[in-house]
Amino acid sequence: MELVVIGSGTAAPTADRTAPAHLVTTGNTRLLLDCGAGTLHRAASLGIPWSEITHVALTHFHMDHWGELPALLFALRWGIEPARSEPLELIGPVDLKARLTALTGALSDWVLEPGYPLTVTEIAPGSTLDLEDGVTLAACKTPHTEHSVAYSVRDNNAFLVYTGDTGPSTELAEWARGCDLMLAECSLPDDRGIDVHLTPSSAGELARIAGAQKLVLTHFYPVFGDSDPGVVAARAFGAAVEVAHDGARFHVESSPK
Repeated sequence: MELVVIGSGTAAPTADRTAPAHLVTTGNTRLLLDCGAGTLHRAASLGIPWSEITHVALTHFHMDHWGELPALLFALRWGIEPARSEPLELIGPVDLKARLTALTGALSDWVLEPGYPLTVTEIAPGSTLDLEDGVTLAACKTPHTEHSVAYSVRDNNAFLVYTGDTGPSTELAEWARGCDLMLAECSLPDDRGIDVHLTPSSAGELARIAGAQKLVLTHFYPVFGDSDPGVVAARAFGAAVEVAHDGARFHVESSPK
């Protein structure tokens, strides 16, 4: 399993971080976790074959996490030659279908009828989907919005957890227990923490309780400046922590027991 961080930023535009987007590749699955502003152009600049995405899973409906989805749907029809013919599955929390229907009214019928097979699947917390034989996606509720969820991706050799946006959550930590890599949001420094986002210390604590083998931080607001959130998170986690940047790549596999 490979994880590529396409966008490690937030709703606040910066020159070096685009909004959340993370590509997980395993088997025949090319799963995009969130699709925020800048996803397509950043993927193109990084040489990532965005046109080969097979699934998109949205954690919640804040604009920085799904605002570029219509552009992706459009580009797969009009931005590549030949135009896409392979199916695409959109996955998201309950209410995804209604929101896409509303977008259709605003943008046109191509949102739900893009010219290639499109499936829309709503996933409830506690549910699991088969993406292909041996590859599953599961969801867990997070304390951020009414709809927000975290996702896990499992194959025969690896277990990855992406927190999406979340506040501290014992339920999430228990659900993620034993993951090989936790990709955790880290929106704000410890001295500016709020209930619905993680800080370096709370992200480290979440991963420690979960017993994660590796912790990677993403989703940084510019308020961090030149400080290193990984150093702070490592104190709570009890091991070294990676700080993601756009284009960062991680190999995910289970450690020998």
